[in-house]
Amino acid sequence: MLDLQALPGLSRADRVQALDSWLTQLLDDALAGTPPPRQRRDGPPPQRGTDGIALVAVGSLGRRELPPHGDLDLVLVHENRPEVAAVADALWYPIWDAGLRLDHSVRSIPEAVSIASSDVKAGLGLLDARLVAGDADLAARLRTATLASWRQSASRLLPALRDLRRGRTRQLGELAFLLEPDLKEAYGGLREGQVLRAAAAAQLADEPTAEVEEAYAFLLDVRDELRRRSGRAGDVLVRQEQRPVAAALGLADEDALLREVSLAGRRLAFVADETWRRVEAALVRRPRGRYRRVRREPLAEGVVRQGDEVVLARDARPAMDPGLLLRAAAAAARADLLLSPYTLKVLVVHSPPMPDPWPSEVRWSFLRLLASGRAAVAVLEQLDQEGLLSRLLPEWDRVRSLPQRHPWHRFTVDRHLVEAAAAAAELTRDVDRPDLLLVSALLHDIGKGWPGDHSVVGEPIAAAIAERMGFSAPDVAVLGTLVRHHLLLPATATRRDIDDPATIDRVAATIGSDPAVLQLLHALAQADGAATSTSAWSPWKAHLVAALVARVQAKLGGSGAAVEEPEPVLHPTQAQFSGPLDIPGATGGVSVGIEDVADGQQVTIGAPDRSGLLSICAGVLALNQLDVRAAKMSVEGAYATTVFAVRPRFGRAPVPEILADGVRAALEGTLPLAERLRQREADYRQDGGRSAPPRISWHNGEVSGDATGIVEVRAADRAGLLYRLTAAITAEGLDVTSARVETLGADAVDCFYVCNPSGSPVAADQRLRVDTALVAATRGGVPEVAEFP
Repeated sequence: MLDLQALPGLSRADRVQALDSWLTQLLDDALAGTPPPRQRRDGPPPQRGTDGIALVAVGSLGRRELPPHGDLDLVLVHENRPEVAAVADALWYPIWDAGLRLDHSVRSIPEAVSIASSDVKAGLGLLDARLVAGDADLAARLRTATLASWRQSASRLLPALRDLRRGRTRQLGELAFLLEPDLKEAYGGLREGQVLRAAAAAQLADEPTAEVEEAYAFLLDVRDELRRRSGRAGDVLVRQEQRPVAAALGLADEDALLREVSLAGRRLAFVADETWRRVEAALVRRPRGRYRRVRREPLAEGVVRQGDEVVLARDARPAMDPGLLLRAAAAAARADLLLSPYTLKVLVVHSPPMPDPWPSEVRWSFLRLLASGRAAVAVLEQLDQEGLLSRLLPEWDRVRSLPQRHPWHRFTVDRHLVEAAAAAAELTRDVDRPDLLLVSALLHDIGKGWPGDHSVVGEPIAAAIAERMGFSAPDVAVLGTLVRHHLLLPATATRRDIDDPATIDRVAATIGSDPAVLQLLHALAQADGAATSTSAWSPWKAHLVAALVARVQAKLGGSGAAVEEPEPVLHPTQAQFSGPLDIPGATGGVSVGIEDVADGQQVTIGAPDRSGLLSICAGVLALNQLDVRAAKMSVEGAYATTVFAVRPRFGRAPVPEILADGVRAALEGTLPLAERLRQREADYRQDGGRSAPPRISWHNGEVSGDATGIVEVRAADRAGLLYRLTAAITAEGLDVTSARVETLGADAVDCFYVCNPSGSPVAADQRLRVDTALVAATRGGVPEVAEFP
């Protein structure tokens, strides 16, 4: 009997062996329990025993790769066995009764070949056909016939298979860059290993190499442990299972596991890409019946184009030419082509070590490669996969396939750096030193491969690399500065009041007096954001960073010619609706104006000044599904004007009359903001019960004007968070004069400029009270002061 409870804990080989033995017994029992058919007068004598009938495993069981809790894919093949239907019933029902999932079919060899030649999935599965029990000769003839059919139908089936894989890639992404990858169907997953074997079976590609088989086997091990630990059939490596799976495989932690998964996925994807190029080229040539002579076109010294790839010239001497590697890579990228696999192998074997420092010609080729933009990404991946990029930059191994847990990041660290360099190539005409921009984009996150703040750690590492590349000492210093401060502009623009002179002074003091550094930092911030994700570099953030750069530029160029004062980022707009306020002693009513701005709207709300007014307005905006990204309040006499930069959460533009009515009702006490927001959060809860504690920090030395401090809150984002935080600050006796709000995935980073009404600094005990109130607010609490009369 089969012990189903013990089956998941067995090794793959033992699991398959146990199932094979059990299935063999089931087939014997089915044959023994089925009455023999009567012989027809004009027909051949019926076959008995296992003659003319074979139980064949396909899919993962056929490949001897069945994972825990996997499906059984079985084909009952028959020839001259009229009782096959009865045998099949006697075979399948015990499998179902055992609780195993079964994908089954009953086929003659002609039927199997017919289906395999018309259905790519069936054809792919039958390539793995393996005899479990029964007639070995029949099973061998099935394999021979289906393999011949696959080869004959390859010109039709392989394009269909390619389209299937592309569709799954669009749906599931690339295995190498996912934080919770589908080990089977994501591009670069287990399915790619099967595709590579299918292409080899069609005699259109080589058999997978030992390196490819090793990557494939590792993913099989990960999937087995995932299913064994989770106790169910599933191929998505969800985060909560990553640590136990890593421990079971002897890896340090979940990041080490993700890194190894990424490396394996990238290898499979890289080989699959090359295989598809070969297959498509072969399928194009095959109908013509003969090969055309391919013209060779010189691209650079020692480098020629041959067809749709780049190869070495016949007189090239890679062992004596250290610059040939990068010259060939740059030529390929500039022509929007790839290096041929054979050329890569030659360069791996024969390229000499790079001189230290690099000759100027080598550095020039490297810059040409980076300046090729998107075309350089695939060429750099070729160099990386063959170990050539790490020869040029030994530090690269520390960030290779290093996962990034931040929800904004689409890529591993190394691929993010390559994507940033490609994005920077589109900005080279905006800066005076495009060479420094390209290299800084490639190296700006290199410090993530070491412990500590990656910007601080990365500065000396990038400087050392730049020195090895042969840059001059002043250029090395600039590159170090760019890496050290590559987050300065976006962090300041989104978390500080850029209309505050103290903010501008701090940025100017940080970068020094050279406007070229500011120019490079601006372009680097754009490239970094574009390589991260669309969420990381929205039109609003681009607008804020550009406004900050304009102010710092004015500061740096302030001596000499007059510089025009930049317009404030948040400026009041004309009221489109106003209404009276039924509060005794109130001066003026409520007015609302709305203006379209970059990536959203700007909402101006005017109302009689009172403690907590900004909080009330923020709450009304939250009720109207408007995400606030910045806010600023100004007071003239007894009337306050608050300007908000907002973005509709569901695409519905704000309506002035509705907002004005909400603010009026909240001020008059007829709109219970706290209760309504609690209900809204209950209806649209998205935090999944997260309980990570918030982080609160104070920055008192970075302000000027009325504000006496900046408090920064990092917490899980939730409906009405800005309302609760500002209410909490107000309840502790502080006024909020402006705010900057940034959402990072499921987290929010809210920065508030605060002041004491008395003008005195924020005392230590008051800070503690504010911190306590803010922590309570991040968990949904609202102080009594927020319930306005």
